Amino acid sequence: MYIDTHAHIYGKEFEDDLDAVIARAKETGAVCIFMPATDEQSADEVMRLSKLYEGFLYPMIGLHPEDLPDDYVDVLKRMERRFQGEHPYVAVGEVGLDFYWDNSRKEQQMEAFRIQIEWSLKYHLPLMIHARSAHRELIDCLKPYAAEKDLRGVFHCFTGTTDEAAELLDSFPAFFLGIGGVLTFKKSTLPQVLSEKVPLNRIVLETDSPYMAPVPNRGKRNEPSFIPFIVSRLAEVYQVSAQKVESVTTLNAKHMFGV
Repeated sequence: MYIDTHAHIYGKEFEDDLDAVIARAKETGAVCIFMPATDEQSADEVMRLSKLYEGFLYPMIGLHPEDLPDDYVDVLKRMERRFQGEHPYVAVGEVGLDFYWDNSRKEQQMEAFRIQIEWSLKYHLPLMIHARSAHRELIDCLKPYAAEKDLRGVFHCFTGTTDEAAELLDSFPAFFLGIGGVLTFKKSTLPQVLSEKVPLNRIVLETDSPYMAPVPNRGKRNEPSFIPFIVSRLAEVYQVSAQKVESVTTLNAKHMFGV
């Protein structure tokens, strides 16, 4: 059994064979899959699919830092209305900071992130956080909320250093690291980082489909049924069985997202 905590299977890459993708996921042990929206349009699609595959696909909602429009404050106000009344969202995401290609709108990204951190506290939902080339700014944005009992979530697609892992886990004890296909890459430093500093009970599994497929499928379209390759590598890193990895990470995800 496993949970893919981060899969963009609502995208055009899956429009021709989504039923088959979901069937393969179930065949390989998927309990459920979480879908992070990145803007208003994807939020609509995530909602549609979560209704179509109710009980298996679960929606998140957020405004991704790379999709930040000039009128992002107005967009965020519209998106927040979707929390009114009963809603199906299991997290606020995908949100965060990305200064890898362009840091010219750093303050705007940080403001949008803070607004969405406050959503997570207001609506008692975990955060699904994207952070690239932004470790220090990420800490700066989250630290003022560190004492809030509802501050929790996942640092998605973690690929940082041992020191960065330690700082994140120590500073934010209710957060997990999302581990995906990068772990299996030949030159990845993640195996050493995880073995040195990150206990298995602070990890959740993810694919980030359709991106970053694990070895032996690197370069192909990623999909949730590839999670077992990540599980196998984690079992080697922690020197435990694949079943142990699946059991612990599934419990981690269920605890975090309440499914």
